[in-house]
Amino acid sequence: MYRPCGTFDETYAQDIAIIRTPVHWVSFVVGIVLLFSLPLLVSGKYLALINLIGISIISVHGLSILTGYTGQISLGQAAFMAAGAYSTGLLSVYLKFPFWLTLPCSGLSAGIVGIIFGLPSLRIKGFYLAMATLAAQLIIPWLIVNIRPDLTGGTNTLVVPSAKIGSFVFNSQGRIFYLIMPIMILVTFLTRNLVRTRIGRAFTAIRDNDLAAEAMGISLFRYKLLAFFICSFYAGIAGSLWSYWMRAINIDYFTLIDSIWYLGMVIVGGMGSVPGAVFGTVFIRTLDLLVKSIGPWLGTVVPSLAGVAAAALGPLAFGLIILVFLIFEPRGLAHRWEVIKSYFRLWPFSY
Repeated sequence: MYRPCGTFDETYAQDIAIIRTPVHWVSFVVGIVLLFSLPLLVSGKYLALINLIGISIISVHGLSILTGYTGQISLGQAAFMAAGAYSTGLLSVYLKFPFWLTLPCSGLSAGIVGIIFGLPSLRIKGFYLAMATLAAQLIIPWLIVNIRPDLTGGTNTLVVPSAKIGSFVFNSQGRIFYLIMPIMILVTFLTRNLVRTRIGRAFTAIRDNDLAAEAMGISLFRYKLLAFFICSFYAGIAGSLWSYWMRAINIDYFTLIDSIWYLGMVIVGGMGSVPGAVFGTVFIRTLDLLVKSIGPWLGTVVPSLAGVAAAALGPLAFGLIILVFLIFEPRGLAHRWEVIKSYFRLWPFSY
């Protein structure tokens, strides 16, 4: 990592630290203060978008570990979120579990489901693995709708009680913001540390060449299933937060299109990058809001396109963005961010 001239690491702890210099610490503290001041500065519409971005970042971090670091393609992330969301609904509605217990249980239940659908990764990979994970996106919603619909609500909406810690109830956009953001920051920190551990290096080795990794003594059985578990665990946490954020869950919230959007966030942000998961999620979610705002305006300008613009503009913009990034910036926004930082660290002596 590049540092300003004259800045050196004197100990191993400094060398491996995520936040290394006093300037980094000041920037981090200022950023945290500004982040947690947002409920006082923005309207409810944009606060809802920020909450959605926070939940999505958690899920995309899991998909980034599986796809970006381990090289296992998944088209079922939304289904794993559904497993976590409905686990939260069942535990909180029927068993009256408190929030602090429901959240990890939902993550564990989704993680176990992820392991089951990750078993084919031991024998297949690439396009065939994508089809296997696509099966999860088809099977899990079917099971939720048809197995015990008296409990899950079937195709109807299952109302979830508000999360609360003690007497503090997270029953508004501003309040649940202070629940989502700390968990999002914690997940980002844990992910950043995970990819630098022995487990993270094993994931990267499997992604680069699984046969060579196995020859070096890395257990493909163990680490591939662990990657699927972590990915699905994060998705379960995100699904649980989604249910508390929406306070109602329906299977229509977790479709194949949503899984494709999460994979697109990983591509746009940058494969195998923790900041990339954040950049990609913020970019795509903001783009989605912008397109939804432009659609009605375009319908007023060209009345004949009123219905078409509202329905087709979002997928069209998303597809074009994916194509542009795959052609012109395949390493994503994270790589562009590193290029910009390197330029300013060396400026004005870039040679």
